[in-house]
Amino acid sequence: QVQLVESGGGLVQAGGSLRLSCAASGSIFSINTMGWYRQAPGKQRELVASITSGASTDYADSVKGRFTISRDNAKNTVYLQMNNLKPEDTAVYYCFYRWRSFLYWGQGTQVTVSS
Repeated sequence: QVQLVESGGGLVQAGGSLRLSCAASGSIFSINTMGWYRQAPGKQRELVASITSGASTDYADSVKGRFTISRDNAKNTVYLQMNNLKPEDTAVYYCFYRWRSFLYWGQGTQVTVSS
């Protein structure tokens, strides 16, 4: 199995920055996709960003130009640099790892952006 440990959440004022990290361990395959979903109260789960082992990236329209996802394949770790944060970004962010039909989730980290 795969275990994911994520960190980096916290409380920040609007316009500030945070950097999330997610490290995968266990039965890791070199070809995979990792990234973050976020869940805010009363809203649908939203795919924030993803990155393949080949470094192909996708972003939600709401975060393009503000967030940057990257990865260190040697460490099986993915990073999400979040700049110019807005109150609308407030949510629990869940890291994920996908290989074929297998999907694993991190424990979640709270991001709160004050106005």
